[in-house]
Amino acid sequence: MLKIRLQRIGRKNDPSFRAVLTDSKNSTKSGRFLEILGAYNPKAGQTKFQAERIKYWMGKGAKLSDTMHNFMVHEKVIEGKKINVLSKKSPTKKRKELKAKK
Repeated sequence: MLKIRLQRIGRKNDPSFRAVLTDSKNSTKSGRFLEILGAYNPKAGQTKFQAERIKYWMGKGAKLSDTMHNFMVHEKVIEGKKINVLSKKSPTKKRKELKAKK
């Protein structure tokens, strides 16, 4: 199955990501992909995705990773609700709970 997901590139302590189309069996760090579909730089806050190509591959049956789904909803490329991508093992603590413990 084809998957559209983020692949980390960049140096240590300077993360940047590119959106790639890859087979779901390839690991994220393998470097094997079929097409580059965009880029995301969290430090600069820049996102640049090729919306038309992403829609094309979704039409061919490619699935989005949860994080890519959230980016596409935010960019209004697709409609829907965002998916919670936080760890299910350790739920986030709210600020009020943290202040109450102090």
